[in-house]
Amino acid sequence: MTMPAPRFLLALLTVLALVAGIGAARAEVTATDILGREIVLPAPAQRIVLGEARHLAVLGLIHDDPVALVAGWRQARALDAATLEAYRRKFPEIDEIRPVGAGNRGISAEAIIALAPDLLVLTLVDQNDSATQVAVRQIEAAGIPVAYVDFFSHPQENSMPSLRILGRLTGAEDRAEEFAQFYEARLNRIRNRLADPTIPRPRVFFHVHAAPTGCCSTVGTGVFHDFITTAGGRNIARDTVSTVQGNVSLEALIGADPDIYVATGGTHMAQRGGLVLGSGVDAPTAQASFQALIGATGFSSLRAVREGRAAGVWHMFNDSPVHIALIEYLAKTFHPDLFADIDPDATLAEIYARFSPVTVPGTWWVTPEK
Repeated sequence: MTMPAPRFLLALLTVLALVAGIGAARAEVTATDILGREIVLPAPAQRIVLGEARHLAVLGLIHDDPVALVAGWRQARALDAATLEAYRRKFPEIDEIRPVGAGNRGISAEAIIALAPDLLVLTLVDQNDSATQVAVRQIEAAGIPVAYVDFFSHPQENSMPSLRILGRLTGAEDRAEEFAQFYEARLNRIRNRLADPTIPRPRVFFHVHAAPTGCCSTVGTGVFHDFITTAGGRNIARDTVSTVQGNVSLEALIGADPDIYVATGGTHMAQRGGLVLGSGVDAPTAQASFQALIGATGFSSLRAVREGRAAGVWHMFNDSPVHIALIEYLAKTFHPDLFADIDPDATLAEIYARFSPVTVPGTWWVTPEK
């Protein structure tokens, strides 16, 4: 029996509409951000505004050309100079990314809306900023989705979920999962070897933004405290510093007599005569600044320094999943026999070779000259 033409056309149109609807549903992207909020995009994001400019390097772990995805960024936490230059050499279009900041930590709703992005990525730090939340409400009212991630406040708990969120929202789920498995295998190896509670935990003093003068800024809670604990150390400042960062006197440090002294630094410490290392810093420069630090009055008398149980590390590991290499380094420093087979330099090299579109030169850690 032949179907009349009008009925046939109606049936065909119905089928086509159903197929189109199914295709649209499949193109739709849904993810739950780090705050537990559901984010729905009509398709993977192709035009993003970053609340933290330095998270471009995080996107670089899951995209061959992250610059092509970014329309705007807030520069309050910018890429360091060496990383920015590495990306600029490969992706000169990076200079076309528009700033969207307002003041120290604020964002401009007007600037973001004018860029017409399909996604704004913010962090847990922004959640508690009242001015930012006013801007967020304006941005969402304009139909722009906002997703929250976290690579800074609770990096070990939130970095891989956040990377998977970005992978889901930008069509890079497989790449995100590959890096997550790389990261989790290394983190679990450290945790498993330190699972025995009878393993002694050395007493560690973490001197952040280290300089011979103005001693001594340290950590009580937060990022570096968690890194110390995971790597099998005991943060001695936790007993006296109740906040993320606080100060102790040089006399108190000497009296505390830590088993291990770890200093953090970066190029930002050059003007203060402090520890200079990290991206873009050559090994002789890093070594000289570290020797000046541990040779200064007071520091040179520390038992940890006299016994060679001192190290300097790059401070800016603290807002990127690449911090897994720092945790490995700390674990090996605290427990050299238990982690003799761990090579944090090889971990960094593999990250650059397998995941990052650029390689950034630098000196990431340093120990006393022998």
